[in-house]
Order: sequence, then structure tokens, then C-alpha cells
Amino acid sequence: MTDRRSELASNLARVEERIAQACDRAGRAREEVTLVVVTKTHPAQDVRLLAELGVRHVAENRDQEAAAKAADCADADLTWHFVGQLQTNKVRSVLGYADVVQSVDRVRLVSALSKEAERRGREVDCLIQVALDAGTDERAGVEQTGERGGVAPAGVAALAEAVEAAASLRLRGLMTVAPLSGQYAGRQQEAFEALVEMSSRLRLEHPAANMVSAGMSGDLEQAVAAGATHVRVGTSVLGVRPRLR
Repeated sequence: MTDRRSELASNLARVEERIAQACDRAGRAREEVTLVVVTKTHPAQDVRLLAELGVRHVAENRDQEAAAKAADCADADLTWHFVGQLQTNKVRSVLGYADVVQSVDRVRLVSALSKEAERRGREVDCLIQVALDAGTDERAGVEQTGERGGVAPAGVAALAEAVEAAASLRLRGLMTVAPLSGQYAGRQQEAFEALVEMSSRLRLEHPAANMVSAGMSGDLEQAVAAGATHVRVGTSVLGVRPRLR
């Protein structure tokens, strides 16, 4: 076993133990939480090693890096998630590899995703990214939410209807990143509980939208306690990210 493989195996084991313990404390089965490993800035060889170690879900947030990496790992049994802010001019490339788009945040993006998915003759799972620091605006832009993006809570229902009505898209749930400002700043579990509550309301109209993606390396325990179904973990599995050139 190579040093890097050993390192990844050890890191994965620690993360798995953290998730298992968090599930136990919350009275949940370990199977209720899916680990999505965020592989951004790490090489395709790491992704291959993760696949060999049993990882089945990986995520990227930059299309230029992700497209090449996914092509290199096309023969691996992986589900690819796109979790970054997505510009409409990148949709064609992203749908060349992404099985799940977790960062749907506006109707224009829904239209672009639907058109491209239909052109490819495939269906794409979509999560609505919620900006919990967006106040009451229906659409939260970059200027209002920093780099994290997302739609404001007040805009979730309308955006969900747009995804549900779009050809070749499947509404699967909600995603958030713990906000750095606003009422939930520094209160990750409360933020994630708010997302889970939104998810419960969403499922009254859209029963299949049962995914709740929340929590990363530093706050996965709070996300599991709140009821997240998917946690997105990068640094705790892969180590400190190399600098982008």
C-alpha cells in the first residue's frame, strides 16, 4: 500500500468514525448519512485511490478542474456532484460528467440545465442551494451572500416549482453552507436545523426531494445532529488543499 493510499485510508476511517459516532448520538442509523468527498484541487490519482477505498460520491466546485479529472476517472464507479456556483455558460461542460448539481440557485440556471440535460437525453438530480444569510430577498446574489451563493429562503418554493416543472431535471432536495454572517453566523447546528425544517416543508409538495446536504469537515457532527442526509467533506479526508495555480 502506497503512503498516499495509507494516508487516505486512515483519514477516511477517522471521518467514518466521526459520522458513525454523530449518528449514534443523534439516534440515527449510519446508513442515513452519505459521505461526499470534496476532491477540489487534488489530483485524479487521489480520486482513483478513494474509489479503490470504497468512496462512491465525490464533489467538485470548479468546472475546468472537474471536467479533466472526471474524464481521467471515467472508468471508476463514482457519482459526481457539482457543488460550486454554476454559470450558465458552463452548464454544457458540467453536464458532461455531473450526476448531481447541488448548487441550483436561480430560474435561469434551471432553464439552462434542463435544455442541456434534454439535449443529452439524460436526467439530472438537482438540489437547491439555500443562502441562510440572505435575509428576505427572493434571490440572493453574490453581492449579498459573499462567495457562497444560493437563493434566499423566501425563494425556495418558487425555485422548487421551476425545477419540478423542468424537463429532464429531478428535484432531490436542499443544500447549504454554514453562513459566515447573519443570524446563523457561528451557529452551525441552528443553521442546519433551519435547512432541515425547510426540507420538511418542501417534501409536503415534493415528496422525492428528501436530500439535505449540509456540513463539511469542521461541522459534520452538527449537520448529522440536525438531520442532514449528505455531508461534504474535503480537508479531513484529503488533507490541506494545494494552492490553485
